[in-house]
Amino acid sequence: MRTSIMRTLARRTSTAGTRRGFASESAPDRKVAILGAAGGIGQPLSLLMKLNPLVSRLALYDIAGTPGVAADVSHINTRSEILGYAGEEQLGKALEGADVVIIPAGVPRKPGMTRDDLFNINAGIVKSLCTAIAKYCPHALVNVISNPVNSTVPIASEVFKKAGTYDEKRLFGVTTLDVVRAKTFYAGQAKVNVADVNVPVVGGHAGVTILPLFSQATPSANLSSEDIEALTKRTQDGGTEVVEAKAGKGSATLSMAYAGAIFADACLKGLNGVPDVVECSFVQSTVTDLPFFASKVRLGKNGVEEVLGLGALSDYEKEGLEALKPELKSSIEKGIKFANA
Repeated sequence: MRTSIMRTLARRTSTAGTRRGFASESAPDRKVAILGAAGGIGQPLSLLMKLNPLVSRLALYDIAGTPGVAADVSHINTRSEILGYAGEEQLGKALEGADVVIIPAGVPRKPGMTRDDLFNINAGIVKSLCTAIAKYCPHALVNVISNPVNSTVPIASEVFKKAGTYDEKRLFGVTTLDVVRAKTFYAGQAKVNVADVNVPVVGGHAGVTILPLFSQATPSANLSSEDIEALTKRTQDGGTEVVEAKAGKGSATLSMAYAGAIFADACLKGLNGVPDVVECSFVQSTVTDLPFFASKVRLGKNGVEEVLGLGALSDYEKEGLEALKPELKSSIEKGIKFANA
């Protein structure tokens, strides 16, 4: 996957003093709304989306603190107009006319917490925000970052179904950070240029439900089974690695913001008709017997154009696939039950 945002930064450096280094004058107008924009993920995500030349309007929403974030980001001399909204009474205005809605809202993980520990708080937040999305921008592409994604995406789907606005092609669980980590860790172990690496990551977005398919990684490398198992484990535990390293003072906010910006960029490219945009995402799926599953997805003008299959799996990956299903099934059902309670 190409990181066009970072390439844009490089171009901007060589065109100092001009605005054309960022702005894409031929790009259609696109509004992106970030719900939870004043939080640990939301602030760096707001910055990265301000740098994206495909965004013409960027709406930043949170329960508090957003006017300051919006004022700060608005001084950056790029294409998009910045609008800040705070408090539930302004949520509708933030959402109206949005093409893409990104939801990083919620509480972060702390040491000792699992993604399930976050459920009771974040599930309610996502349910409330999706109720507003169904009312104010029912045709937007919705990118759910709020954990536990294995449950919050099913919650969102049920909210949209109740509102009569559900379109499975427009709802995504953002699992891009798993791909970002798998690429980084694989490149380090295989001693290859990380910019050339691609690793599909399937399943879900928590612990053992995260299944990187290193047998399909490119460029290929002759890694031992022990190396593959260690890389898989590290990818699955990447969030915990950051939480522990931050010693109670945060979770994986910066890398998650980067991953969220990459996936949102892919959605915008798809909406704009760029061909063959493929990313992994947790979506409604028939790839397995589970109703939701993360795999490669081709993005287009309607959101999901095609959910791609898993391809050939190694024996180790086949075992991992079967092992993840019970936990992922339970998380999906937990979300559906919560939404219908």
